[in-house]
Amino acid sequence: MALIVIIDDDTDILDASSLVLRSKGYEVFTATNPIDGYKLVTEKKPNLIILDVMMDEPDDGFFLAQKFRKEKITTPILMYTSVSKAIGLDFGKNEMVPVDDFVEKPISPEELVEKVTTLLNKAKETK
Repeated sequence: MALIVIIDDDTDILDASSLVLRSKGYEVFTATNPIDGYKLVTEKKPNLIILDVMMDEPDDGFFLAQKFRKEKITTPILMYTSVSKAIGLDFGKNEMVPVDDFVEKPISPEELVEKVTTLLNKAKETK
């Protein structure tokens, strides 16, 4: 089954997301900050990265996604955000935000599984 790394400073989100994904058979590793998250991704080479926009700094997720892409890490990224609701921005995939999909927090278990399944299937198709 696929390996997923979740990077989010909200331990409740980490615990809930991990529980849902593990119940579907995924192997899940978590990190609460960008530094540990980066290490996990480079060491574990996951099939999917779930990344929060705001951690220690409001744009940590954006910078980490850019760092992954600059280093040719092409793993699909699902970005958790509450930013667009809070400030009314609508993000789309672009060079500044090089992720594969966005989801608003809080996310339902059904939507999380659907998004994860879709991104993992797309990644398989492109290999």
